[in-house]
Amino acid sequence: MADFSVMKIDQMETTFGGGLSKARAALGVSSFGMSILNLPANYDRYPDHDHTHDHQEEVYVVLAGSGALTVEGEEFALDGETMARVGPGVKRKVVAGPGGIRMLVLGGVPGEAYQPPEWGELGAADPMAS
Repeated sequence: MADFSVMKIDQMETTFGGGLSKARAALGVSSFGMSILNLPANYDRYPDHDHTHDHQEEVYVVLAGSGALTVEGEEFALDGETMARVGPGVKRKVVAGPGGIRMLVLGGVPGEAYQPPEWGELGAADPMAS
């Protein structure tokens, strides 16, 4: 039996009010974190956060649209030609541009096996639903 998976992003289970597609779980990836972040036009409520609690570094890759990434107070344009990596202890915030933004977000803990968050598993409750 072949070991592969293929799925359209819009068919993947979502969480956080539909703004995050569970790409890792949907495709059966276990070695690193992977989500699709979908933010509507000019969305600015994506939380300013870091990953000191789980030690993950993240990589952001724009799939469609544009926006801005603010890292420790410095703003960087995000588009299909730009990738960004942010370390665990660094604050980051994403704001969608006028056409919205769809990004692939990859995460993992350097030197450690990946441990997915509970909300990232298929069938898990949406943290925003409570």
